[in-house]
Amino acid sequence: MGEIGAEGPTRMWLTQAQEGDQKGFAELYEHIAPSLHTWAYLRIRPEQSAHLDPADLVQEVWLRAWRQMETFEGDGSYFRFWIFRIAKNVLLEAVRRGQKSKGAGGPSTRLNMAHAQLDHATAVSQRMARDESLELFRAQVGELPEDERKLVLHCGLEGLPHLQVAERMGLSGEAVTKRWQRLRARLATSDLPQYLLA
Repeated sequence: MGEIGAEGPTRMWLTQAQEGDQKGFAELYEHIAPSLHTWAYLRIRPEQSAHLDPADLVQEVWLRAWRQMETFEGDGSYFRFWIFRIAKNVLLEAVRRGQKSKGAGGPSTRLNMAHAQLDHATAVSQRMARDESLELFRAQVGELPEDERKLVLHCGLEGLPHLQVAERMGLSGEAVTKRWQRLRARLATSDLPQYLLA
């Protein structure tokens, strides 16, 4: 499973999804969901895990993305950034509520399609929860020092520009680039899934 790029099938899936095609949207989900799921596990703090479930969070992200797909502007290279921006908002809201993130109700012309997407998202989430390679990846990243964990989250999973990561971490853009290159090279020597990273 490779990274979503601006070319190839991603652009086709985006076009299909924006036209209301559930299959195209499901293909996008299949590609980005493992990264989202891993990101959610790493972002949810131990004290939050009693009331926040990564699978619920990812499903809510996906439902919101489906509802907002017609408003998405950009190509495949922007899609990861867009999805992770939704994910950050969902996580923030869930933390504020202090309870599991649940799908928002309300009337929608895509309601039936949203239910079908939720069924698909649930099946994918259950499969990812049983994926040992994802669990090993989360465990290895969880053992990293905090600054390296942030690099995996921001550079690797979210795919943020290095200058933006540098601002968040109080580093220079060059320092972030060098540190991320070294860390990614270290991660690449393991048998862990590299397709998760941008």
